[in-house]
Amino acid sequence: MVDRPRRASGGQLVYTELRRQILDLELKPGQRLFEPELATRMQVSRTPLREALRLLLAEDLLDQLPTGGMVVRPLSAREIEELYSVRASLEGLMTAEAASRLDDDGVATLRGLVERNAALVDLPTDAMNAGHDFHLTIGDIAGHGWASRLHAQVDGQMARYRAFTNQSQERRTAALAEHRQILEALVTRDPERARALAEAHVLAARDTALNAIADRLDRSD
Repeated sequence: MVDRPRRASGGQLVYTELRRQILDLELKPGQRLFEPELATRMQVSRTPLREALRLLLAEDLLDQLPTGGMVVRPLSAREIEELYSVRASLEGLMTAEAASRLDDDGVATLRGLVERNAALVDLPTDAMNAGHDFHLTIGDIAGHGWASRLHAQVDGQMARYRAFTNQSQERRTAALAEHRQILEALVTRDPERARALAEAHVLAARDTALNAIADRLDRSD
């Protein structure tokens, strides 16, 4: 018997689209969600919509109100502190592992990604995506299963904040220089330096995100 690929359920499809809208900030932090409005806009029935909302609530992308409604989880300086601290430890671990496992093909791949980052450094979204690919590739090279799974979970939560770390040309240029330093530590097979540089890189992004969120919250007052 031939296994047929499973089709995504209606709830999963709605979940995927709503999750994208939340992470891209199309659904605003703190925005109240009204099921009839969402069902009409997305042209779905209440059943798959409620399935999707339950998944997003479990993922901490929505908050439950005492009245029973739901809102998009607000942006939070505390959440930034927690997420980036965990991310720094995971990135440090995986980058140190990658320094021990790196081969010539990996070096060539990482060099190409850094040069792509350099070519796109003037473009906020493209530079952000190029830098993200650099880090994901380091994780692939590291081959640390548990760290990769935890990293993916944290990475998904951080998507709402990542754009805030890349808005200024100054930070994009600094991030590129940090990527080059991390690459150098990897190429010279220096795990401890690679770990320290990776952690410092994530914490610098954290500080930028905190400043950006503080400015955003001040403007909303």
